[in-house]
Amino acid sequence: MSNISIKINLRQLKSAVRPMKGKSGEVMCLIIPIDQNHLVKGEKGIYLDMQAYELKEKKGDRKDTHLIKQSFPKEVFDKMTDDEKMALPIFGNLVVWGYSEPSPNNVEITDSTEGTDGDLPF
Repeated sequence: MSNISIKINLRQLKSAVRPMKGKSGEVMCLIIPIDQNHLVKGEKGIYLDMQAYELKEKKGDRKDTHLIKQSFPKEVFDKMTDDEKMALPIFGNLVVWGYSEPSPNNVEITDSTEGTDGDLPF
């Protein structure tokens, strides 16, 4: 299995950056609307579907091997004009490195309603 470095610019999504009140004071937050960004609400999380496109040519000394763009539901993608499809932003890049053995990743995802009164739980 290869190691892959990924860089994603979350500001390519419809979003806002603003300070919010946290337990220890002001916290800068990136607010990302779910429906406006076509995020998928699943049983265990909220997902941003993306696709990586392999670069045919490398530019300069960059090590990027792929570009990342958002993947849309078929009904949304089919309604886009050719110009809208061409204007879809590039979210980031991938660099595929050498081979390594995969390690298990056991992460528990919880859906917390803590802090829904406007204050953040952190």
